[in-house]
Amino acid sequence: MNALSDGKIKIGNLSTARDTQTLISLLKNEVEQSTFDVLDAGTAMRFLTAYFAVATKKEILLTGTDRMQKRPIGILVNALNSIGAEIAYEKEVGYPPLRIKPLQMQISSKISIPGNISSQYISALLMIAPTLPKGLAITIEPPVFSKPYIDMTLGLMKLSGIQYTQQEDVVSITSQSYQECLQNVESDWSAASYWFSIIALSPIGKRVFLKGLKAESFQGDQVIKDMAKNLGVHFHFENNGILLEKENSIQKSYLKLDFKKCPDLAQTFLPCAASMKISLEISGLESLRIKETDRIKALQNELSKFNCQLTEPEQGLWKLDSSNFRVQSGIEIETYEDHRMAMGFAPLAMKQNIRINEINVVNKSYPSFWEDLKLFGFELIKQ
Repeated sequence: MNALSDGKIKIGNLSTARDTQTLISLLKNEVEQSTFDVLDAGTAMRFLTAYFAVATKKEILLTGTDRMQKRPIGILVNALNSIGAEIAYEKEVGYPPLRIKPLQMQISSKISIPGNISSQYISALLMIAPTLPKGLAITIEPPVFSKPYIDMTLGLMKLSGIQYTQQEDVVSITSQSYQECLQNVESDWSAASYWFSIIALSPIGKRVFLKGLKAESFQGDQVIKDMAKNLGVHFHFENNGILLEKENSIQKSYLKLDFKKCPDLAQTFLPCAASMKISLEISGLESLRIKETDRIKALQNELSKFNCQLTEPEQGLWKLDSSNFRVQSGIEIETYEDHRMAMGFAPLAMKQNIRINEINVVNKSYPSFWEDLKLFGFELIKQ
């Protein structure tokens, strides 16, 4: 939005996460470059595809890592091309790298896009909509997954002066300009979720204070505070943050959860629940297959090392059997180049020493994660 507003939107409290810094760097060097490498930043790939489709003044190449080139983007490209963009595939149809030419003319002001694949496709289209000469009406086909992220995008756009209307499944945005404003970025509830897990596995009375989290938040992952009540975690908000405390050891042996609105919490909650021998019936994991890795398969592989089984007895329904959870020496957690695998399983070190491979993957979203664990009392040995 800052780039689309020609810098009118000032941003405070920006993250040091690699994804954020990658996006900043690419936009900062937009004039000088003709090839833009997002590395493994899926958000940057989706948002920049839409951004360059309407904003580039020259032909550019948008690419990423080998894994990024296996992550589908055809739905977004088709939607943009139907508006009048000129985006072609450099290699395999439906996947990056992308060759993007300047927009010549908007040929349509209406598009339809499925809501159950990636909310980032929808957010990308929403943000460019006001910059189009004819605006854009977006029909979001139900079911809609990760809806809080769509609401977050619209909320931030409204704070930046953009007006929109929403009727049932259609969001309509007329041609208009982003207005000058200051946006202070909230601290990240997704990153905070790992501390809920750590406190859940801590002795009664253990506390941690997390700065910058608000009771009134756009972020869907704030639901972790309510989910963690099932794990004995109490919370209350104070000035500029939230205090977590392990209040009791009361826990259920079975929970039924829907992650449709908060899929990024799956890698936090499943390992923690498993280590507390809480079995789960789960829905809403579909989008995990096209993330940094196939997160469902990765969870199945790593949970099995603790004698827990994650299965899909019927399409769209998963079950985690944690009844036989056990820790044993020498367990190694593979991260599959996925930051959330490392951080989701790290709290299990409260049970027994574990080894986590490829620890630098956390730089993608939470570069200080390992240092913060040390502050809490974890002992980390690099090998």
